[in-house]
Amino acid sequence: MRKLLLVITVFLGLTSQLIAGGQAQEEGAFNPSEVIMHHISDAHEWHFAGDFAIYLPVIIVDGGLKFLGSSSDFYHNIEENDGHHYGVKGDYALFHEHIYKLENGTLNFDEEGHPTNASISLDFSITKNVASMMLSAVLLFLIFSTVAKGYKKNEGKAPKGLQSWLEPVIIFVRDDIAKQMIGHHYARFMPFLLTVFFFIWINNLLGLVPGGANLTGNIAFTLTLAALTFIVTTISGNKHYWTHIFALPGVPKWTLVILTPIEIIGMFVKPIALMIRLFANISAGHIIILSIVSLIFIAGQAGTGTGFGVSPLVGIFTLVMNLMELLVAFLQAFIFTMLSALFIGQATEEAHH
Repeated sequence: MRKLLLVITVFLGLTSQLIAGGQAQEEGAFNPSEVIMHHISDAHEWHFAGDFAIYLPVIIVDGGLKFLGSSSDFYHNIEENDGHHYGVKGDYALFHEHIYKLENGTLNFDEEGHPTNASISLDFSITKNVASMMLSAVLLFLIFSTVAKGYKKNEGKAPKGLQSWLEPVIIFVRDDIAKQMIGHHYARFMPFLLTVFFFIWINNLLGLVPGGANLTGNIAFTLTLAALTFIVTTISGNKHYWTHIFALPGVPKWTLVILTPIEIIGMFVKPIALMIRLFANISAGHIIILSIVSLIFIAGQAGTGTGFGVSPLVGIFTLVMNLMELLVAFLQAFIFTMLSALFIGQATEEAHH
């Protein structure tokens, strides 16, 4: 444990001096908010460390589908106007990760820093988050294909290999989530629940890898997952469920004027809560870890000794937070899947006489 802490301390200390020193030369001061937002936001490149980055394809809709090639030119051909820097490639500009079509070869800005003479293009680019999602989809397919083959090969025998590692988790989702929340109709929803659980879990873990994308901290991603839960719940709703939405039995008729709108609003509040819960918790974890590490860079501006001095404490806190994030990665996948199963269970519950 002491050796591990020593390695973390030295690594963070050396990294702080290199990064803080380079930042001070280029920009005059280390800006933690800018660095944090850069790491948790989506981008047209997948930056890992230093000058090493994967430049992703840029695809837009402008009078038809256009492929602008790699995003490398946008990041290396930088122009400046009104104190704002942006990348240029042909008739298009990249500013704050938005693609704009130039009208006179340059971008002009208003007092709030918004472009005034360019139209924003419909962007279908393979961004960092999209690439990460594709990677996780491939991993999910390979993992479950291997497990499925294992079940066929070891039918009637004890599980082996990857199957033995994942079977307890699959049984956990089946017995403690699907059966408990949905009841005897659980089987037809198992493919959806297993996919959601492992998809969120894998992406949460990938987000903790250095250089990883903050996919589950992207509200568009969580919105899509919540919308899928809403669609499955709505399609699966039985007569008993819809009766309780539009004509709650056992209450005076005049109260339906109040209760029915509340129930309808509740249908949409549930997926919104799913969306915000996953987005906020994952984003908060990344921001906290990056904020703690930024303390080294901030202290490094006061002197090399100060940067090294705070490194041990920051290293310990960062290690603890990363261990907590491993738990949160599983916990958020569990909570999203459990609540999805709960909403489906409410929609498919049979009337009790």
